[in-house]
Amino acid sequence: MFRIIGYIVVGLIVGVFARFFYPGAVDLGWIATILLGIGGGIIGGFFAGLMDGKSGNFRPVGFIGSVLGGMLLIFIVRSLS
Repeated sequence: MFRIIGYIVVGLIVGVFARFFYPGAVDLGWIATILLGIGGGIIGGFFAGLMDGKSGNFRPVGFIGSVLGGMLLIFIVRSLS
């Protein structure tokens, strides 16, 4: 239970930073910001796995990688819409 709460809190923090550093306004609610942060962590972990040869392993990465993954997720969603 505490692990899920930890993912939510870290997802919120990462999502807020990704929205802050992304150029332009990003209008998202709290839940979408949490999901953005969690998704950013997954994307950042995937790319970190590709760099060290362990493709497909989803594992926690550093804070900066998660924020960059969140920013990439914002970019992808905006370019598709």
